[in-house]
Amino acid sequence: MDTIVGVRSGRVRGRTVGGVSTFLGIPYAAPPSGERRLRPPQPVEPWDGVRDATVLGPEPPQPDFGSHDPTGFVYDPALPGDDCLNLNVWTPDAGAGGMPVMVWIPGGAFQYSSGGSYDGSRFARDGVVCVTINYRTGADGFLYLGEGDDGADLGLLDQVAALTWVRDGIAAFGGDPDRVTVFGESAGAMSIGTLLSMPRAEGLFRRAVLQSGAAHHVVPAAEAARIGRRLAEVLGVPATRDAVGQVPVDRLLAAQGQLDAEVTSNPDPARWGREVATSTMPFHPVVDGDVVPAAPMDRIAAGAGRDVDVLIGTNSDDWRMFPVFSGLIDRVTDEVLSGSVEAYGLQCLAAYGLPVETALRAYRGAHPDAGPGDLLAAVQTDWWVRIPAVRLADAHAPCPGATFMYEFAWPSPAFGGRLGACHALELPFVFDTLDRGTEQMMGGALGSDPPQQLADTVHGAWVAFATCGDPGWPRYGPDRRATMRLDIRPSVVEDPYARERALWAGVR
Repeated sequence: MDTIVGVRSGRVRGRTVGGVSTFLGIPYAAPPSGERRLRPPQPVEPWDGVRDATVLGPEPPQPDFGSHDPTGFVYDPALPGDDCLNLNVWTPDAGAGGMPVMVWIPGGAFQYSSGGSYDGSRFARDGVVCVTINYRTGADGFLYLGEGDDGADLGLLDQVAALTWVRDGIAAFGGDPDRVTVFGESAGAMSIGTLLSMPRAEGLFRRAVLQSGAAHHVVPAAEAARIGRRLAEVLGVPATRDAVGQVPVDRLLAAQGQLDAEVTSNPDPARWGREVATSTMPFHPVVDGDVVPAAPMDRIAAGAGRDVDVLIGTNSDDWRMFPVFSGLIDRVTDEVLSGSVEAYGLQCLAAYGLPVETALRAYRGAHPDAGPGDLLAAVQTDWWVRIPAVRLADAHAPCPGATFMYEFAWPSPAFGGRLGACHALELPFVFDTLDRGTEQMMGGALGSDPPQQLADTVHGAWVAFATCGDPGWPRYGPDRRATMRLDIRPSVVEDPYARERALWAGVR
């Protein structure tokens, strides 16, 4: 059955099936093409008649992943196109009112953005209006060319524009604009950590869920400008926004890919700067002094986002997926692990700022049966997501907004069980879409019989948090670092990362 809803720009036609109405590809900003290319998002031009909202809209320019990656873990049904700043809405009753709203910011290493890869229908089934968004990534979203550049952090400004659209228009779908929860994973969670600190995002959401990402991975302006100038050099154009904006999209993506390869193959801090070299992400949020006024963690520690309820966590073996997929986990030796950055790049402990001998003793004590590659994966998990999550939770815990922490611990049976509870594995459990198989993110990691009771627990906790601000376990605080370990038999554990907190204290 078709369902028509009126928004500020015009009317949209969605489809209602099984008590859930779905509206796809609704623009929240004008197409960022032509003179709007590489510029902040602009308002949508109104349309006449009824706009079809029964098929996905295009996604922003990004490298081609195809429908599935070679492992069967990544699902992306959309294609790039000009009108890419769009979102999708699932609602149980567009004629109702006052329902909680959840806005999903997808991950993708700040290279990809596919809001259409996620199905929000189970949130709508359970009384929540669910929204998934697209935003610009890569150079389109995070190019910075140095002092005087007025177009930094466009991807974050896209997210703010989408949240502003939600604030102004979600009531037409039955949602309460004062009960908005943002949730996201990986780069989506890192975006939310930055949004918590941004004046332009203040008041646009009441609650936040950060899955395997926090507020640490931002680029200092000088490093970002170095990357921007190198991109212009590869393109053979002046290092100005107008000049880069006139380059065809496919050529810009090719140059971006070349730059990715340069950073990955030679992660030299002297050339790229420490943050870009260690993360090997040339394009991600920039501390430009305007959109992002200062380091997000510094602002959060000073009270930014103090009234927002926060649920934050990681997966037990978060970063293990990447060295398993690449084969690195089998190539790392004790010599490499304890060696120098100059000799072994990011494969050694020193690359992450750790005191080598102390760190080796600590990680071997915590993982007595692990090989060198396993230990490196544990270190990378802590550097990328776990320590940033703990630090954000510690900084936010004294604030009026509640703080909750989780750890997703169910291990994937894929790759002979070698992945463990890896990065993004929680996604089908959060969205309660285990039955969709590989037609969802991380579907290939679930095996033949994933535990539905765990999806009931995880999805139910996210719904409860968005509805009433309490996922169902004790708050996190300095006097009790309660953490819900989400597995087939969930349990609350006390301060599970004490060893890691002590080891990483003083390490940026």
